[in-house]
Amino acid sequence: QVSAALREGRVTPTELCQKCLSLIKSTKFLNAYITVAEETALKQAEESEKRYRRGQPLGVLDGIPVAVKDNFNTAGIETTCASNMLKGYISPYNATVVQKLLDQGAVLLGKTNLDEFAMGSGSTDGIFGPVRNPWSYSSQYKEKSVPKSHSEDKESNWVITGGSSGGSAAAVSSFTCFAALGSDTGGSTRNPAAHCGVVGLKPTYGLISRHGLIPLVNSMDVPGILTRCVDDAAVVLGSLAGHDPKDSTTIQDNFKPFELPNLTDVSKLSIGIPKEYHAPGLSSEILALWSKAADLFKNAGAKVIEVSLPHTRYSIVCYHVLCTAEVASNMARFDGLEYGHRSDMNESTESMYAATRREGFNDVVRGRILSGNYFLLKQNYEDYFVKAQKVRRLIASDFVKVFRSGVDVLLTPTTLSDAVPYMEFIKEDNRTRSTQDDILTQAANMAGLPAINVPTALSERGLPVGLQFIGRSFQEKQLLTVAKWFEKQVKFPMIQLEVVKKHDHGVFQHQKSASVS
Repeated sequence: QVSAALREGRVTPTELCQKCLSLIKSTKFLNAYITVAEETALKQAEESEKRYRRGQPLGVLDGIPVAVKDNFNTAGIETTCASNMLKGYISPYNATVVQKLLDQGAVLLGKTNLDEFAMGSGSTDGIFGPVRNPWSYSSQYKEKSVPKSHSEDKESNWVITGGSSGGSAAAVSSFTCFAALGSDTGGSTRNPAAHCGVVGLKPTYGLISRHGLIPLVNSMDVPGILTRCVDDAAVVLGSLAGHDPKDSTTIQDNFKPFELPNLTDVSKLSIGIPKEYHAPGLSSEILALWSKAADLFKNAGAKVIEVSLPHTRYSIVCYHVLCTAEVASNMARFDGLEYGHRSDMNESTESMYAATRREGFNDVVRGRILSGNYFLLKQNYEDYFVKAQKVRRLIASDFVKVFRSGVDVLLTPTTLSDAVPYMEFIKEDNRTRSTQDDILTQAANMAGLPAINVPTALSERGLPVGLQFIGRSFQEKQLLTVAKWFEKQVKFPMIQLEVVKKHDHGVFQHQKSASVS
């Protein structure tokens, strides 16, 4: 809708950019952005405006304001990973996905907040402080949440965004941009998308280039896409997907962008309901919603069958071993020599290394490095790392078998519950939280499959709840088509934010808050 408005001249890229920038300022309390690149964004909008005047826009994304998670390299804009280790670091190059967005004429508003080095599931562990979920300030949540006592401060009532791409999810949810990039290693795009009521797509491993994404777990990391509707996710995917000579893990074939058809007949579809996803801790509310969604497909004529992924119950332990092992290897590059933070300790090279890493990393990162190095010790390597790799193969085979049996798409919950209040979230340590929060999402990363969160309904507390669709490898079109049909059926309500209403002049308040497509 916005793209059409730009083409028809009802709004100019500069006006759109200024509107988003002023919204970023008035929603500063959400802490969604680490860096706002106001000057460069306005310059990019100006260039876009010239192209529209000439009648030569670069594509659907020309002039569209976007945001990028702060673990993607951006030339000329600080890239911090929300860590002291990279505070002040300015990359000499753009990540491939960032470059592709800019080549399409998108306007980069800034870099969004995250857990330090993307390790976490709440976006609460970065050095710039926690991200607040925009729904904490929505009329839907305010109506339902009654302070337990008069003395309870309204301020302490806000809920988390989920993580680690919480800044990107909050940015899209609060209308400060139209699409945002996140990264997804074990659910870091889908988890905050579910908590913030937006669409979060994790594409098939190898479909989108990881070049310039600061690595966490190379064998599972995927750039993720956050938008306000499924069609928009398809548009952004079309701009980003395809081979990249700078990333040898990307597909060799050319990727053809697609437009999503409007599915009217779902009778040929087979939807799998994996029984293992009825995990301990799954709230009764989400369970009911999951059943309701399955019935929705059944009543529309689709075949809905219960399937089994028997190795799912080992997946979170397996994920933890492989994740920390790769983290330990990846974090070795931050030694204070080439870039990033360097300690003043100069008694010896070793003491400088140690002090640099002690000062630069938080406890969570240091803890994962220690665990990973333990698993990789010569005497432990076979028992932990090699065994986990074998289990990972079994997990991937489970999915292959289910899809071979004729199932098109799997339907599962994305999270165990709706977003929890920050004060409650921090009572448990990062590792415990991540284990709980990744339980339903990380298996798709281990198998390299595409998965998407679709906002489905509001919980009894007035907070968003999403469901996850997992598709066959490289079958994004089928996955997104099913997700789009489902999105249309559930009619997820739009967030009611006072701040946005004050700024609105018709651009944002289209049916689903003005989509790109």
